Amino acid sequence: MSGAKRCPGWRAGLALPSGCASVVIDAETPQVLWVGEGRSREAIRPCFQWLGPHCEHIEAVAMDMNTAMDLEVQAWCPKARVVYDLFHVIAKFGREVIDRVRVDQANQLRHDKPARRAVKRSRWLLLRNPENLKEEQAGELKALLDLNQPLMTVYLMKAQLKELWYARTERAARWRWTRWFKMAQASGLAPLIRFARLLSPTPRASSPVPLTASIPASWRA
Repeated sequence: MSGAKRCPGWRAGLALPSGCASVVIDAETPQVLWVGEGRSREAIRPCFQWLGPHCEHIEAVAMDMNTAMDLEVQAWCPKARVVYDLFHVIAKFGREVIDRVRVDQANQLRHDKPARRAVKRSRWLLLRNPENLKEEQAGELKALLDLNQPLMTVYLMKAQLKELWYARTERAARWRWTRWFKMAQASGLAPLIRFARLLSPTPRASSPVPLTASIPASWRA
């Protein structure tokens, strides 16, 4: 890590007999730097201890939305920006926003069994990328969204959230984030409002870092 300025992505998806492993890779090479069992602060701290004084020179760390990793980066890398990985943010949005709104809508349709059944069975239609849907599935999704405004809202907000990662300039990205955050807060949907506030970051940096498929955790509306 001599001379390294960007700590690569942090991943925690390697399956072990006793659980998961945290994997640190170099975003620029990409080379595996460290592997440790577990996702807690105690589990990942040895990596920072191993990096030692190099932590002072790290500018950015890409990771999933794991609080333990975020806190350790703040503790050991005072100059680093925390960058959230696109895949994990969208996956979390699916679990905590789309799924929650879908269940809430199903519960409100107990008087209409056919409609309730359609909403309950729509999980994968809502979570899949539209280009991966068959023609029949795309038709089912359109019919569902046309009849259910809350599901339409969170579905479109997911698509717009993805666009944050593909802005060509920092100014464009900030404009998209501010617009998305305000729309989320005005939606009236509690799961979406909570998620937007969760993404609204700590003031550790003021501009994005060009790491592939990542977004700085330091943008505020």
